[in-house]
Amino acid sequence: MITHLRGKLVEKNPTYIVIDCGGVGYFVNISLHTFSKIGDSENVQVYTHLQVKEDSHSLFGFWEKSEREIFRLLLTVSGIGAATARTMLSSLSPSQIRDAIAVGDAKTIQGVKGIGAKTSQRVILDLKDKILKIYDIDELSVPPSNTNKDEALSALEVLGFVRKQAEKVVDKAIAQDSGLSVEDIIKFALKNL
Repeated sequence: MITHLRGKLVEKNPTYIVIDCGGVGYFVNISLHTFSKIGDSENVQVYTHLQVKEDSHSLFGFWEKSEREIFRLLLTVSGIGAATARTMLSSLSPSQIRDAIAVGDAKTIQGVKGIGAKTSQRVILDLKDKILKIYDIDELSVPPSNTNKDEALSALEVLGFVRKQAEKVVDKAIAQDSGLSVEDIIKFALKNL
């Protein structure tokens, strides 16, 4: 198993780099997070994960060990392959993914292209206990969910409004007065939609 590579950066793209290590060029798949961290360094070191399949050997590189650890955890989830895990790490930082899983924030995970509601729930279900144990997190403080907001949005959807449009108006109402009741939020939304 190749655990890390240190060498001269020969080529750098948002999705891969080529590192020359003692005359051998390694093609390494990377996330946008790693791409942004590499900068314009001539000599680099990346932590790697070698994925061996029947028809290919793929090398994935990470600027930090924590990113590689999150990548490997994501691979253990049914339905998440290397491409999806890399997309997640390109959309969110390793700490954002870790925190979203720890608090059960499915919306953040679902915000990643290609991740649906079922997959985001599966990621949380499969990894929450592991994340809490590995990172020695008791329970992260969950941002208070506004049940009045959720109820108002559900009611507006039933009334035939598009959720995204309704959410903007509901957020506006809550920004003006966070103590509004469900009825008041709906009334405000109906006036402003």
